[in-house]
Amino acid sequence: MTAAFIKRGVFMKIIKLTAIIILLIVISISNLAASEKKTKVIRLDSGPITGKFEGDIRTFLGIPFAAPPVGNLRWMPPQEIASWKKTRKCVKFGPACPQPQQKKDGNYSEDCLYLNVWTPAKSADEKLPVMVWIHGGGFNFGSASQSEYYGKNLAEKGVVVVTLNYRLGPLGFLVHPQLSKESPDGVSGNYALLDQIAALKWVRKNIAAFGGDPSRVTLFGQSAGSRSVSLQIISPLSAGLFNRAIAQSGGPIIGSEYLSPMFDGDVENVSRMGETLASRLGCDKASNVLAAMRAKPAKDIIAAANCNTSIFDEYLFFAPVFDGHVLPKDPYAAYSGGLHHNVPLITGSTLNEGNLYLMNEKELSVKKYMSFLKTRFSDRYAKAFNMFPAQKASDVAAAIDRFITVAVNAQPARLIAGCMKNTGSNAYLYHFTRLPGTALAQKIKVHHGADLAYVFGNQDKSEGYVEADFELAKIMMAYWVNFAKTGDPNGPGLPEWPAYNSDSDINMQFGDTVKTQKNLYKQECDFITKMNEIRDGAGKYSGRCRSSR
Repeated sequence: MTAAFIKRGVFMKIIKLTAIIILLIVISISNLAASEKKTKVIRLDSGPITGKFEGDIRTFLGIPFAAPPVGNLRWMPPQEIASWKKTRKCVKFGPACPQPQQKKDGNYSEDCLYLNVWTPAKSADEKLPVMVWIHGGGFNFGSASQSEYYGKNLAEKGVVVVTLNYRLGPLGFLVHPQLSKESPDGVSGNYALLDQIAALKWVRKNIAAFGGDPSRVTLFGQSAGSRSVSLQIISPLSAGLFNRAIAQSGGPIIGSEYLSPMFDGDVENVSRMGETLASRLGCDKASNVLAAMRAKPAKDIIAAANCNTSIFDEYLFFAPVFDGHVLPKDPYAAYSGGLHHNVPLITGSTLNEGNLYLMNEKELSVKKYMSFLKTRFSDRYAKAFNMFPAQKASDVAAAIDRFITVAVNAQPARLIAGCMKNTGSNAYLYHFTRLPGTALAQKIKVHHGADLAYVFGNQDKSEGYVEADFELAKIMMAYWVNFAKTGDPNGPGLPEWPAYNSDSDINMQFGDTVKTQKNLYKQECDFITKMNEIRDGAGKYSGRCRSSR
């Protein structure tokens, strides 16, 4: 073997080795670029974060938007989050807020003020519309991490989706004289609504980094989330923080007193509940009542509150209060007098709102139903019984379902939709009637919350959804996204949805077909309005918009 041949072999090995090294460098650079794409840093006002890719959607979970409301910050307005320098990975949901009936495998903590973002934007320059979701749960349950609120499918329609946690139950709404005394505003309660406002302020400051447009923010929610949206529309503290609103099944406490007489937002009533809670905790005789209560574990406070969602019992129920600071003293006057924010609105209800509250009721009788009406209508209960009759025990469930559907949801939606014209904004009223094949719907029909899967597009054939449901979801998501973009749900290929007018009384029906209809529950809604006016004549509120008198 010649020296030249050996040299040639060595040279070829060097060439091959060099080629391999170059290839490895190229692959490494490519992988690094892909990694940087997947972990692209978003710089918030509080510090840098990364998320994860889900297809073309960038997802950021568990972003803190306020300081943990613990220790001395319990029952205080939300404070600014401490900033950080090291990049924070936001790929898991933050803890849910403490609540009754916590799942054993769940993640709960009083440190729960986190939000989540899904964005289809490829850059911060896209300025996409933003939809901020407030979850339901009777102001005592729930979280933004529930699977039905997962924002990926909705974000794929061209919007930035934000979901948020807020404090619940007695930790979110406690009213107590000592708390009011320590407050510079002289009020207490509504900490949960302040959490929502803090999240909206976070959106205004930070959402552009995710490709969102802070001048096109739609606040939307269902049940207690819907009530929150309706309340934020009249809160002076949320002015300018959102530009459109969607309220699904729930008005601004208006009507909630029919769900429970304790659910009325009256300051004195709720303050008495706060003192009762202090007594149950054994803190009412302490030299420093607040310090004693703040020293109690969150689980003890939740247990002492003993939240009960039965519609037949009176119990402590911690929810928003009309304090004259976060909320006006008179919600009816705010809406009827045009004192609400000038934002367009979508609002509506489902066909069987009341059945969810009857799931665990084993024995219903006409006598029990009459007692239910007496606590809500006093000496006018017979008139209510005639409007929502039940001649025998087997009629009671349907009567209560219809009563709750109308009094708690459809009538308040119709009321506030009619008030939007006072500021020149359009409102769009809907009624959801599609019966899906899910196990829950087969049991309690078109129930409270049945529309959620259609708005978020989170449906699966294994759950009983069929092609007609997927098509309806496409239509509803298109309306919701068009509304987020322009303030008008209408768009190409969609049935025309007229703006609500109390004279024409038109709403859009989302059912087996999508079509307009008139005078939804007109007789029953008019009755509830009349009952409100009779009651309010004795002191409280006016029952309808002044402009529609």
